[in-house]
Amino acid sequence: MAGHKSYEDAKKGVFKGLWLLAAVTVIEVIVSLFGKGHIVSGVKGMGLWFVIAIGLIIAVLSFYKAYFIIYEFMHMRYEVKALATTVLLPTGLLVWAVIAFFQEGNSWKERRQQIEEFEEAPVQETFHYDPTIYLLKAEDLA
Repeated sequence: MAGHKSYEDAKKGVFKGLWLLAAVTVIEVIVSLFGKGHIVSGVKGMGLWFVIAIGLIIAVLSFYKAYFIIYEFMHMRYEVKALATTVLLPTGLLVWAVIAFFQEGNSWKERRQQIEEFEEAPVQETFHYDPTIYLLKAEDLA
């Protein structure tokens, strides 16, 4: 039991973690407000690369917070590697599924105009149905 901390050390570790999470959250909020043009006006129309950079920064900070919470507060750092893998693998699959669903939804959105044009197009008859050619006559049966 040499790895156990005293109550005061554990308490300091929790508060250190909370302050770290609070600081990362404040940075996320500042970056988000900056990206939306609320802190510096005129930043909003900087282009696609700017939006991607802001999104990437926020995603990295969010993933860091999730990692820290899972590994420190859920005690995954102290567990066997196989247990941590059984928790992280489904999480990775969930992230993959969300990305796949967004991609699929975007594909539907992009094709929506095609579908509406197809539905509005007039129907062209290429086959004429004549029921008289299918009637059986008595001499055909004999």
